[in-house]
Amino acid sequence: MAEHTTNENGAQVQPQAPFLPFALPDIGEEEISEVVECLRSGWVTTGPKTRQFEQAFCAYLGGGVEAISVNSATAGLHLALEALGIGPGDEVIVPTLTFTATAEVVRYLGAQPVFADSDPRTLCIDPAAVEAAITARTRAIVPVHYAGLACDMEAILALAARHGLRVVEDAAHAFPTLYQGQLVGTLGSDITVFSFYANKTMTTGEGGMVVTRDAALAKRVRLMRIHGISQDAFARYTSRTPAWFYEVVAAGYKYNLTDIASAIGLGQLRKIDRFLARRQQLAARYTSALAGLPLQLPADAAPGSTHAWHLYVVRLTDGAHIGRDELIGELSARGIGTSVHFIPLHRQPYWRDTCALAPQQFPVAEASYHAMVTLPLYTKMTDADQLRVIDAVRELVS
Repeated sequence: MAEHTTNENGAQVQPQAPFLPFALPDIGEEEISEVVECLRSGWVTTGPKTRQFEQAFCAYLGGGVEAISVNSATAGLHLALEALGIGPGDEVIVPTLTFTATAEVVRYLGAQPVFADSDPRTLCIDPAAVEAAITARTRAIVPVHYAGLACDMEAILALAARHGLRVVEDAAHAFPTLYQGQLVGTLGSDITVFSFYANKTMTTGEGGMVVTRDAALAKRVRLMRIHGISQDAFARYTSRTPAWFYEVVAAGYKYNLTDIASAIGLGQLRKIDRFLARRQQLAARYTSALAGLPLQLPADAAPGSTHAWHLYVVRLTDGAHIGRDELIGELSARGIGTSVHFIPLHRQPYWRDTCALAPQQFPVAEASYHAMVTLPLYTKMTDADQLRVIDAVRELVS
């Protein structure tokens, strides 16, 4: 039973409701047991748990893919573009409405990111904007499945085929997302990269997964993931015969996922269908309860596709009696956390200045940015928690 306090006049004061974050990982005893087993095994870096996690992830996706775990989705995107041979003089088309990692990995390789505007309904990258951005130097497209909804991959893959371009899907938000009956990760792109950051639909704390059907690309990603060494440490250290010899065949990176992180991932992966069902339930409740308000609600998936609902992003419309920043402040005062996804890259000083970007080049992303708020949505959120958010939003925007 909650304890009550009294004010200076002796009257009872109701206890303040707990703060609701906009995201919260859902870690249980299964993950804890997996980590304990890992710690007791004596193998804590990349080893048997990581291989088990990769195999389980492949089995979930199906479609004949290979999966290579990495310590972040950023690392995975870097390895993906490197495996495709992206380098100085090349251009890679990315959305402006994304986290900076999508673009910065292009810079890692000495190539040039070229920014494209969003679709006004879905906020995913607009295929028409992609087509307008293609030049003789364009080598690849990196579509981002915004908030857990798949991009128009049919149009993007058709563009890529027509212009001889490679496609790397940034699926940091999109596990598990269906597109026209197929899971993202099994579509027709070259490589797909998932994120397991703390606020994603499943987590390993930090981490990611690179997925491809192309055996040569998978081999290159595995090689470059750990220093460009021809034989991984797990194979060398667990061999029953002398296996000390290895060769450095490329200037690789240190991007491997640990067994401790993979142990968490194994527990999370077993729950992913339950996690998805709860996210869908919460999203449907928001959509029903917030209908009719001066808000543009997020687009749902078309028939035959599904939304992973990593994020629930609303946009204020002209009839709202409050501005975006004021709404965020008022919700915070009521103990409700929110966020903004994203401050477009054309507004970030580095990209704005080095790429000579201006807001008028990206009218959809720019207008959406000024209106958008990400509401709390996570699997540990109770119905009562969500009702607090709904009631507060209804009060503030009406």
